[in-house]
Amino acid sequence: MPEGGGVEIFCDGACSGNPGPGGYGAILRYGGREKEISGGARDTTNNRMELSAAIEALRLLTRACRVTITTDSQYLVKGMTEWMPGWKRKNWCNSKKEPVANRDLWEQLSALCDWHQVQWKWVRGHAGHRENERCDQLAREGIPS
Repeated sequence: MPEGGGVEIFCDGACSGNPGPGGYGAILRYGGREKEISGGARDTTNNRMELSAAIEALRLLTRACRVTITTDSQYLVKGMTEWMPGWKRKNWCNSKKEPVANRDLWEQLSALCDWHQVQWKWVRGHAGHRENERCDQLAREGIPS
C-alpha cells in the first residue's frame, strides 16, 4: 500500500502484432476494494496500450489521490520519471530532435499525474507477479477480435 494510504493501480498493455489490434488492462485497489478495467483498439501499438492502461485507470479517480502505479513497462516508467521533463523543455522532441511518439497520450497522462501524487514502480513482466499477470490477462481480453 502506498505510504499513508492511497490508491494502488496495476496496469499492462498488449498487442497482437505491433502495430495491430491491442488491449489494456488495469486493477485499481483502494481500502480493500478492487476494480478491474480493460479495453482496446483495432489499430494500435503496444506502447499506446501501456499508456492507455494508466490513463484509463487514473481517469476513474474522482478526486486527487496518492497513487502508486505498478507496471512492467519500462517505457511508461522511464517516460514519466526520466524523459518527460526533457521532452517538455524541448517542445516535445526527443534526444534525436524528433517529435516524441505518442505525444497525445503522454500529454493526457502528464495532466492526470499533475492532479495526483503519483509514484511509479516497475516489475518484471511474466515473472509471477500476481497483479501483473492478471493485468496481462485483462489486456489480452481487451484486444478486439
